[in-house]
Amino acid sequence: MEALGALDDAERPGHNPFLIGVSGGTASGKSTVCAKIMELLGQNKVDHRQRKVAIISQDSFYRVLTPEQKAKALKGQYNFDHPEAFDNELMYKTLKDIVEGQVVEVPTYDFVTHSRLEDRIVVYPADVVLFEGILVFYPQIVRDMFHMKLFVDTDSDVRLSRRVLRDMNRGRDLEQILTQYTTFVKPAFEEFCLPTKKYADVIIPRGVDNMVAINLIVQHIQDILNGDICKWQRGSINGRGFKRAISEQGDLPNGSSNPPGKRVLLEPSTRPH
Repeated sequence: MEALGALDDAERPGHNPFLIGVSGGTASGKSTVCAKIMELLGQNKVDHRQRKVAIISQDSFYRVLTPEQKAKALKGQYNFDHPEAFDNELMYKTLKDIVEGQVVEVPTYDFVTHSRLEDRIVVYPADVVLFEGILVFYPQIVRDMFHMKLFVDTDSDVRLSRRVLRDMNRGRDLEQILTQYTTFVKPAFEEFCLPTKKYADVIIPRGVDNMVAINLIVQHIQDILNGDICKWQRGSINGRGFKRAISEQGDLPNGSSNPPGKRVLLEPSTRPH
């Protein structure tokens, strides 16, 4: 683990970061969308201390389980999709520190043993921070911190197939996967995640396959990084223009069309969502 250190004034951004929330159902492609945004911005190969864009996952903020809860989790009988599964206080405090331009330590969660590790990820101040997870819009205190909110909207059958393939690659049997999905994942999505879609400024159908939406979002972030949009005038920045642009534009900026109905299984196998 890298130790926290004070940044020189020259290393600190001269403003608070632009915080973007990215939500969507399990295996919808949230992290893949964030990774594509980083790639198109040319930030994925930049040293983490110098990055202008940072990504943080809500998965890092799962609560420390009691022995009884951990035993249930190992049997696929613990609900990781419920709002109470997350340490919302720590999540809010971490985001608050990020917005204030501080260096923060983000927990590391082991999804095999269902435990929080001692190792932590150091996140340095950035101009833009992407915070992704299934319930990042659910707690109002967290939702109100976002300057822009994206919802990755992927077909439920595609999400289920991704989750099945991913969990089977992690050594879980099909029966347990499907039981957990029907008992916890699907009901929690319908009760807690899907209703928060209404808070989104931008809805991204088909996830990372929708390069029209991705390119528009990347251009907006690039404008922020270039200073073309004043980051301090928060009230003038929202997703309404994006909603109109995405609904009206049918082709990519380079002239090629986005193939309708194309499905690609891109969700990393190490993630629960």
